[in-house]
Amino acid sequence: MTTTGEHDVVDLLLEQHNQIKTLFAEVAAAQGERRLELFHDLVRLLAVHESAEEQVVHPAARSKAGDAVVEARLHEEDEAKHALSDLYDLGVDHPEFDTGLATLAQAVLDHATHEEQEEFTRLRQETSPEQLRRMSGAVRAAEAVSPTRPHPGAGESALANMLVGPPVAVFDKVRDAVRDWRQSNRD
Repeated sequence: MTTTGEHDVVDLLLEQHNQIKTLFAEVAAAQGERRLELFHDLVRLLAVHESAEEQVVHPAARSKAGDAVVEARLHEEDEAKHALSDLYDLGVDHPEFDTGLATLAQAVLDHATHEEQEEFTRLRQETSPEQLRRMSGAVRAAEAVSPTRPHPGAGESALANMLVGPPVAVFDKVRDAVRDWRQSNRD
């Protein structure tokens, strides 16, 4: 998903935000099978990114930036999960896909800006560099067992993600493998 090394959690998440922005633009510009592939990449990145934030980053940010800031971010993430799920069900060839993608992109980019300004800044100011590096490792671990699709009904809390995430992630990864196998075996 991202490069490894001595990234701290803020560096890691900023890098992912940039990847998300790039993928939105690439999906919007692509056509046909490439568009579908890029959209699946975007769905996966958003799903694992948000799940890991909900498990690791938001609980840490709650004590630094406050409950109201974190609750607002969780609300935005819940709305994005529903929109992403609806867009996934709609499919890249649907006439309303472009409008839905543009709306989702704007909401996700606004959400990322809020995180960067309200949570990440406070984490950098009030958390030791060593703790920020350890959080990066925790985010990577959470991503490894996170679902690869949005599951809006699963909840946004760290506890909900830890309980529901791993079993759903296994199911998602099997579905992804079958989908990829089918695509690679088309004539």
